[in-house]
Amino acid sequence: MSLPDLDALWLTLQLGVVTTVLLLLIGTPLAWWLARTRTRLKPAIEAVVALPLVLPPTVLGFYLLLAFNPSSPIGSFWITLTGDTLIFSFAGLVIASVLYSLPFTVQPLQAAFENVAGEMMEAAASLRASPFDAFFSVAVPLSVRGFLTAAVLSFAHTLGEFGVVLMVGGNIPGETRVLSIAIYEHVETLNYDEAHALSLLLLLFSFCVLLFVYVFNRRYRVHAH
Repeated sequence: MSLPDLDALWLTLQLGVVTTVLLLLIGTPLAWWLARTRTRLKPAIEAVVALPLVLPPTVLGFYLLLAFNPSSPIGSFWITLTGDTLIFSFAGLVIASVLYSLPFTVQPLQAAFENVAGEMMEAAASLRASPFDAFFSVAVPLSVRGFLTAAVLSFAHTLGEFGVVLMVGGNIPGETRVLSIAIYEHVETLNYDEAHALSLLLLLFSFCVLLFVYVFNRRYRVHAH
């Protein structure tokens, strides 16, 4: 593996870690609210969250490109705040990745939270536990499988992004050139050996991730019973 590809690998891992942490911070309260709310707007909000699952990545990337443009309110605010642009930057990649991988975090967490019996939360409240304490002492331990599934799938999905990161970040070595972009570049230049090596790396990683999730969920279910 060449030095530029090692840089792309390192950048991809950084993007995956940062995106996953942000997704857990954002997705956890959103998933909890969706699991507990009775508002009539719930189906619409769930549809918006799940939209990246069916929306072509280039469509999402195009609208993010417009939103992050320096002349847009978001883009100009970011320039005022940081002195840098959102498009063709690592920060832009992170925001785009968070939006694109949001359903991979919210949906497993929402399913896990919906399995937490309301009686257990009420029992914690009867013991004078605050909603915050009840959430961390009751809901979180009972939703470990959902948290792990959400984290692993979000990380793996971020590593495999192509259309969104290409539209928003382009191909800047050391800043926005991630593994999927590196593979595309190698194919374009007919460097199939390097493309094969990187593709195989992502293929094996994706398989191991899914295998881990299925094995863990099966063992966790058995121990729970």
